[in-house]
Amino acid sequence: MSEVHNIGEFIARDPHIREGRPRIAGTGVTVLRVVSWYKLGLSPEEIADNFGHLSLAQVHAALAYYHANREEIESDLEAQEAEARALEREFAPRLAG
Repeated sequence: MSEVHNIGEFIARDPHIREGRPRIAGTGVTVLRVVSWYKLGLSPEEIADNFGHLSLAQVHAALAYYHANREEIESDLEAQEAEARALEREFAPRLAG
């Protein structure tokens, strides 16, 4: 019989890793990163295949966490995008000139 996993075992938080953001346990891959790939159009199978150290179960667990905690993850996504825009405004003129 194969090993049975509790879905809660797949997601971890540690204030010392990735600023305490939820991540796939045993990795540095955050739920936010998986959701970003998913929103770019990658299927869960493509994410697991392209990032070989992730299992399909881990990817689905990250997406399940996102759907159960959408407000938290969307807030993190918005903050990340705002930071990227601010950096672009700050550094784009230097790179262009």
